Amino acid sequence: MEPPEHRAEGAGPFTTRLTWNRPEGGTVVWESRLARKRGALSVRAPGGTVAMSPNADAEALDRLRRLNSLASGAFFLGGVLFALGAGVAQFGSGDPLESASIYFAGGLFFSIGGYTSLLQVLNAPRHSQGGGPLASVRWRWWGYEPARVDWLSTFVLFAGTLVFGVNLLDSFLQGLTVQQTNRLIWTPDVIGCVLFLISGHLGFVEICHRSRPCIRSRSLGWWVVAVNQFGSVLFMVAALAAFTRPTTQSLINTGIANWGTLCGALCFSLGGVLQAFERP
Repeated sequence: MEPPEHRAEGAGPFTTRLTWNRPEGGTVVWESRLARKRGALSVRAPGGTVAMSPNADAEALDRLRRLNSLASGAFFLGGVLFALGAGVAQFGSGDPLESASIYFAGGLFFSIGGYTSLLQVLNAPRHSQGGGPLASVRWRWWGYEPARVDWLSTFVLFAGTLVFGVNLLDSFLQGLTVQQTNRLIWTPDVIGCVLFLISGHLGFVEICHRSRPCIRSRSLGWWVVAVNQFGSVLFMVAALAAFTRPTTQSLINTGIANWGTLCGALCFSLGGVLQAFERP
């Protein structure tokens, strides 16, 4: 007799999809992102029809909706403010404190979005054996679960927003040498971008159930991850262009730094809008 849980998929040590046979025929599928974002399982009928089936209790689904609204709104506002800051830097009066203040406000919203995303993982319903109803968990403000790819992805994302916060705070410092500017402002910027890229890659691992990125144009979750990852790439391009040359004491390319930040920030705003629809 085939065991109820007959297939586990994922990448490396991470399990991102479990499939069970149903006694009446067909299968029940638990997918990491579908369960934690929508509190649902995927059910395939004997005839091959696939449907998303809400499977968590009402309290858990309401919790998911509220956390998703907060996270999506925070990323949207953070992206808008970062885009505004880049626009002021490119077209404004040239006062660096003006754009730094706007960036800092945007960074606060990014950190709120990052932490709320982590809360979504910690408080999402968990799968049960045999494809039964998703099990609700008690509320937690913190947890350590590095064996879960969704936890690792959101934790790295949150860490990236905190590192960006160091960069944004240091941007208010005046009278820095070129070496100090690159160490205190540019280096945290690059590290934050690397963490965002790692988080996005882990997001693809969760959706694609493998280590390599995939294309799933019919999946809203895939679009959220893809748009945000493209924004992270643009942030990295902007960060590399913002390195201050010791010989000339000027940025490698100010225009690329500002436009890369602006376009990357708009990607995160769009990702926030898309995320608003990825709910129970």
